Amino acid sequence: MSLLFIALAPVIVILIYIYIKDKYEKEPLSFLFENFILGAIVSIVVTLVLGYFIQRLFPITNKESIIQQFIKAFFIVGFVEEFSKYIIVRYHAQKNAEFNEPFDGIVYALVVSMGFAALENIIYVYQYGFTTGLTRAFTAIPAHATFGILMGYFMGKAKFSKNNVKYNLLGLLVATVFHGAYDFFLFLDFLPGIAIGAFISLLIGVLLSKKAITKHQDISQFKT
Repeated sequence: MSLLFIALAPVIVILIYIYIKDKYEKEPLSFLFENFILGAIVSIVVTLVLGYFIQRLFPITNKESIIQQFIKAFFIVGFVEEFSKYIIVRYHAQKNAEFNEPFDGIVYALVVSMGFAALENIIYVYQYGFTTGLTRAFTAIPAHATFGILMGYFMGKAKFSKNNVKYNLLGLLVATVFHGAYDFFLFLDFLPGIAIGAFISLLIGVLLSKKAITKHQDISQFKT
């Protein structure tokens, strides 16, 4: 039970945080839970299937090749994982009547991302132990949250814009870039000290996420 707790605790904390930040018109818990489960199940399945085919196209044969690690970080991992979340937000949450203000883009993208992160974290923690869970609570889980918030910021704009295709794809692109950058520096573990780049990219993502939350809060039509 302690392993399950350390795997899920940071996810729950972040979910509570975004629920509190949704100040003016909270989403129904049943629909949030539905998107969380889709993030946990559908996103993982899409990631495994799509990742398999992309890895066949771009096989990683040299772990010390910067170019190959770039491809792995941005395309095999970053794009695949963010696309798997994107399709749920785009074709399930965004089409629902409950998605009725820009901030909802942040809420649902974050919830889907946390569904994905929860299952992934359970797998990692049960495989590698408590220390891994503790480390990921302050690294990988917040990273997934920032990717979701940044994607959701643009997808929230997309729902209420004539340029919905542009903003939706921009959300996917921004999430992929930040995810890819975070992983890229971690994958270059054969270069001493380079991992600091991952934490810098995460810090930038967190700061931008806070700005994104504030901006969408300020333009809520439910704000009184």
